[in-house]
Formats: sequence, structure tokens, C-alpha cells
Amino acid sequence: MRVLQVISEMGAGGAEALVSGMVGEGADFGWESAVASGGGFRADRLREQGFTTFEVPVARRSAVGVLRAAAATAKAIRGFDPDVVIAHNVSASVVTRVAMLRARRRPVLTIFHGVADADFPGAVRLLRRTSDAVVAVSSVTADRLRVTGLTTPDPVVVANTVFPERPTLDRAAVRRSLGVVTEALPVALCLARMEPQKRHDVLLDAWARLGGDAVLWLAGDGSTRSALEKQAGELGLAGRVRFLGSRSDVPNLLAAADVTVLTSDWEGMPIAVLESLAAGRPVVASDVDGVREALAHGGGITVPPRQPDATAAALRTLLFDPAARAAAGAAGPAAGHDPHTLMKSYDELIRTLAGARL
Repeated sequence: MRVLQVISEMGAGGAEALVSGMVGEGADFGWESAVASGGGFRADRLREQGFTTFEVPVARRSAVGVLRAAAATAKAIRGFDPDVVIAHNVSASVVTRVAMLRARRRPVLTIFHGVADADFPGAVRLLRRTSDAVVAVSSVTADRLRVTGLTTPDPVVVANTVFPERPTLDRAAVRRSLGVVTEALPVALCLARMEPQKRHDVLLDAWARLGGDAVLWLAGDGSTRSALEKQAGELGLAGRVRFLGSRSDVPNLLAAADVTVLTSDWEGMPIAVLESLAAGRPVVASDVDGVREALAHGGGITVPPRQPDATAAALRTLLFDPAARAAAGAAGPAAGHDPHTLMKSYDELIRTLAGARL
């Protein structure tokens, strides 16, 4: 089974982590995998491991960008000759379908990781035209797609999961490398791209209201970083917040942190939350679709979106109450969020799609 996965980039995001894990585990299911993307450290790692990767410029939601990305994707399709293409999110599906105007038609499975509420109607219109099958990463997301009008293809739910990675450094070494010289200082970690959806501005407002002695690590980069650095300065958070940039050592950061936090406006099924639960780190996160589902059986505290006071209160509880932190951290991921279940579900889906060609 030859499987080409198409995704905008292969950096530190959740969808990128899913692609990397699926490619790595795919051999156990008889997959020969390749990835077409704009590159990133995860693509570099896959290439070093012997997997085929193709360079595709990021489309950036422009007509010219889509055509350039489609031309590169068509070249990847002709070169790799996949039995099925897995496209991650709507933009990759559009690029893939346009690419097939210049390369022989293959079945397309779209993994829909989520969009903002206002973007669902447009996403549904495009998915109808581009995808032979659609996977939603949470039940709530699938329901929302159906309500918005996606019935053909009917979305299938395959809950996101994480593929465990061990830390390469011990907790004390990581903390020292980031300026935390005592075990007594609580550390909160936010694993998120610095884009408007993630609402780091809300998190910084909450951190300014927190009180107590603690440090916040922001692991990620993006278009809002300069504005956030300015906001942190205006709030007097120098020394209490560290901007770490894009990181490739998430297991190390999770081992060194005490709590993770995510203040997004929306999420499909956030890998950052699942990574935190798998590492035994309790979560403070916005009470939005995928987060609510991920934390349905415990593991942290959900707060109303865009509410810095509520976020500060939840952080205060988990950072400064060791008993509450230990109880929340013991929950772990909910049933069904395991790699074997995920891979078995995807294997069945793509073999059904590719059946006519195999």
C-alpha cells in the first residue's frame, strides 16, 4: 500500500506530529509512505530515517500559491505513484485535487483537523468537491460538519492520538538550560503556534493576574510573536515569561514543566493536550470542542474561552496545589486515544478507498 501524505508544513504542530507518527508506524500495516510538504524538522527526520519526502511550497491561500503547490504535488504524485493520498486539512485537499488535473486520479482521504466556526460552510463546500472520504479528529467536529451540510462523503471519526516519544534529557537539566535553577519553582508550558486562533494574548493577560512565583514557557513561533513580546513587556512580565521559539524537543519540555496551558478560540482535537496527558502533565485549556472531548474523563481544568480571570484561577490551582496537580496529572488520555487503534482505523479506510486499484 503506497500512501502519500500531503500537508502544508512539517514543523512542530499537532497535525505534523500525527503525520510523522503515521509514517513511522505505517510499515507495521504494510504501508510504503511518503510525505509532500513545505518542509520542517519532522520532514528532515523522516528523510534521515529513509522515508521519501517531496518539497511543496506552502499555498498561503492565494490562487498563485495553490497553483505552485499543486504543480509540485503533481510531480510528487507522478514520482511516488501512490495508491491513496491523505490530505491534512482543506487547503491540502484543494492543492491535491488541483494537482490531479496534471497527474492520474487517486483516491483522496482528507483528515479535517478543524477550522474556526465561521469557516465551516466554506470548508464543507470544498470538501464535497475534493475528497473521497473525510475523517474528523473528534466527534464534535464530525457533528459540526454534518450540521453544516457535509453528508457526502459522510465524515468518519478517528480520534487523534500521540505516538510516545521519550525525553532525551532529565527534568533538572532541561529546567537549568531554560533558567529554572530550583525544583520548587512551578513551570507552565504552552505548546502552540503563535497564530490568532491560539489566543496567547489571553494567556499573557491571565499570567499577569496570576500572582505567586512561577514561570511561563511559550514554545512556538508565528505571526503574532512580535505583538505578544510587546504585550508581555507592557504587562511587566519580563523574567516571568520566556519565549522559546519553535522547538523540536517537546518530550523534554513536558518532562520539565508542571502544567500545560492552551487558551485557543477553537480546536479540533489538540495534539498538545494529548501529549500533556500522555506525559502525566495536567492541562488548563479553553472549553472548546476538541478540548472538551479530550478532557471529558479528567486530566485538567477547562475554562471559558477568552476569560483571563478564569484561566488565572485554574492555573493558580494546578501550579500551587501539589495534591490537585497530582490528581489531575494521573488521569491520562481517554480510551481510544492509542496509536494502534488509530492506525487500524486509517488502514481500513485507505484500503477501502484504494480497493479498486489494488
